[in-house]
Order: sequence, then C-alpha cells, then structure tokens
Amino acid sequence: MELILLSNGKASGDAELLGYAKKQILTVLERRKATKAILIPYALIRSNYDDRARDLEKTLGIQVTSIHHFDNQAEAIDQAECIIISGGNTWMLNQMLHEKCLIVPIQRAVREREVPYIGWSAGCNVACPSIRTTNDMPVRSSVVLPSLGLFPIQINPHYIDAHLSGHMGETRDERLAEFCAVNPTESVVALREASLLQISGTKLRYFSAKDQGFKIFRHGQETTEHTDTSALSALVPFTCC
Repeated sequence: MELILLSNGKASGDAELLGYAKKQILTVLERRKATKAILIPYALIRSNYDDRARDLEKTLGIQVTSIHHFDNQAEAIDQAECIIISGGNTWMLNQMLHEKCLIVPIQRAVREREVPYIGWSAGCNVACPSIRTTNDMPVRSSVVLPSLGLFPIQINPHYIDAHLSGHMGETRDERLAEFCAVNPTESVVALREASLLQISGTKLRYFSAKDQGFKIFRHGQETTEHTDTSALSALVPFTCC
C-alpha cells in the first residue's frame, strides 16, 4: 500500500496546502508515475470543492479533479491514479463515503492496485477502522462508524496536549484515555500538527515538520511519546520500520 496520513493540511506559515509534506507526496507520485488524482472533498461543508482541487494542483503539479463531477463515482475510483481525501468534518465525510458506495472501491484501489492514498485530518480519520477518535462534531444524525480500515489502528489528528487557560472540560489526553478505557484492546496514535505517518509497501515512516513526536495511548499503560515508528511495529504488523 501507499498511504500518507497527515494530521492537518497546512503547517503554521505554509502558503501551500500540504506544503510541509510536499517532498514526501511528490516522491510517491513520481514513483507511481501518477499524473492526475481524484479528490474526495465531502468533508468540506463551507468550502468549494473545485477551489480545493485547484489548491492541490498548485502544490502537487498534477491534474486534480473533484469526484463530484463524475456520474459514476465508483468507476472513477476504479480508474484513479491517486486518491486524495480532504480534511473537514469527519462525520459528513464518512457518511458520504457510504452513501456514494465508495468504501469498497477505495479499499480495492489501495489494497489491490496500490493506488496512493493521501488524506489529512478527516481524510486521515476515515483511513482508520472507525471514526471514533475524530475531534469533529457529529453534524449528521444518521452516522456510520466503520470507515475504510486501511490503517489498522485509530489515529487522533490535530493532537494537542496544551492546557487551555479557562477551559474546565476534559483535556485531549483525558478524552483519549477514556476511549482506551471503553475499548481496552485498542490503541490510538496521536498526531500533532504538521506530522504524518507514511506506509510504502511494508515500510512505515513518521515525519514531523516541527521535529515533534507522536504519542501512543493504550489502556492500563503509560502514555508514551516517540519520534520513530519502531513502537508501532507490533500494532501495524504488516509493516517494518
């Protein structure tokens, strides 16, 4: 598989969408000889789909077409050279993937044809087994929790461990600890801003534009921070570091 799962779309000060990960993405596109991509923009609620596609074209230098232009969207995925899934609202995105019957076509494209999958924020969330570790508000009442399951464990994008002044609710660490308490056999990888996990074949890599680590949350175990992926080898068994 070729997965690039990003915490967010822009790092602080970036002019380009996905600019902080441009090197990693272009390397994959060149290796796969991809000259065009299908954008799945259904996480966007107040932004224009085609504007998002044009932003990606500026960064990546390839043709990017929003999937809403295709009459047969599953067929478009079957012919895709690259699949890009935008950030936005994860609940909306996951529901639309099910309503548009795109779950299985995406899974087949990525697993069987090794089509590169690039997803940030909501697009990162839906690559996991479920969307239960999203930070987003469930704006749709008819939600479906199972998602693509391309990455075998849960990810929490936009992770922040700062304590906001005046905030009396649970911290992110407390919320993730609650998830692990309710789901004691599952683990969560917490990705800070401007960081990503990349799978290329059997290779699993981590990159942070800010030289920060990621955290792993497990029930009954101390939360640990890491800067390399060796700690994930047992959790992502089909990869090596």
